[in-house]
Amino acid sequence: MRGLITCLKSGDYMVLDLGTKKTMLAKASGLFRHHGEKPKVGDYVEYQLMNDTTAYITKLEKRHNDLVRPAICNIDQAFVVFSVKEPDFNTNLLDRFLTILNFNNIEAILIFTKWDLLKEDEVEEVAKYQEYYQKIGYRVLTVSKNDKFDDFKKQVISLLENKITVITGQSGVGKSTILNLLDENLNLDVNEISYALGRGKHTTRHVELYPLYDGMLADTPGFGIMDFSGMEAIDIAQSFKEFFELSDTCKYKGCLHINEPACAVKHALDNDEIIKSRYDNYLLFIEENKKQRKW
Repeated sequence: MRGLITCLKSGDYMVLDLGTKKTMLAKASGLFRHHGEKPKVGDYVEYQLMNDTTAYITKLEKRHNDLVRPAICNIDQAFVVFSVKEPDFNTNLLDRFLTILNFNNIEAILIFTKWDLLKEDEVEEVAKYQEYYQKIGYRVLTVSKNDKFDDFKKQVISLLENKITVITGQSGVGKSTILNLLDENLNLDVNEISYALGRGKHTTRHVELYPLYDGMLADTPGFGIMDFSGMEAIDIAQSFKEFFELSDTCKYKGCLHINEPACAVKHALDNDEIIKSRYDNYLLFIEENKKQRKW
């Protein structure tokens, strides 16, 4: 029988049967330890029933991505929530999220919040970023307290079906508001659930998937995998969507778009086809990656 691991807590697994949609307690076969494997939340598995309420996980299916922090795999998409004000719009942090998500084969859907806090002269500037990220292939949703939340909710719900989704972003950008908007009956204490970046206080100690609108939403103890561990410089270059598309026309294969001649990315930058903040952030990430690799 085939199932999905939805929770791991104190060594016990919860498995959702993909046919009956029933959830049961499960134990992992000792063979996984022998082979250096460990089932985790998000794993599609084969299992056998031990009795009516307990299962025995016997096999893991191949993962299409596998994160360390949070300990979850097979994520289909991430709602990347960023405010345009309070805190100010942070392109460096946003591009960091997008690079790492793209490298891990996780579709990023951008949600920009708090548009109502922008002054008139700020709206046009932030709108340029929104238009740019849409142009390079990202879906961008916007929301503020002046909007009709029903319309926004319908857009988000339409994206959840048959997907495993995580929600992430900066602290204080409205993630808990979005969660409550999706389903006020989730019974998630937003004061105890942190989707914040970095080393903030994370009181949720386990990863869990909740069924929501014919999909699964991940409650995690912080989306902390925000460095470039496991990535080479070329991986970073290829994880910038527009850079990857242009790289076929660079003169040199494996071009890193820094000092190489006849570089299509630098040509596009010079012609204002690539927004400067993206390229500047790219250079910072490459330099950070070099320093990481020394250690």
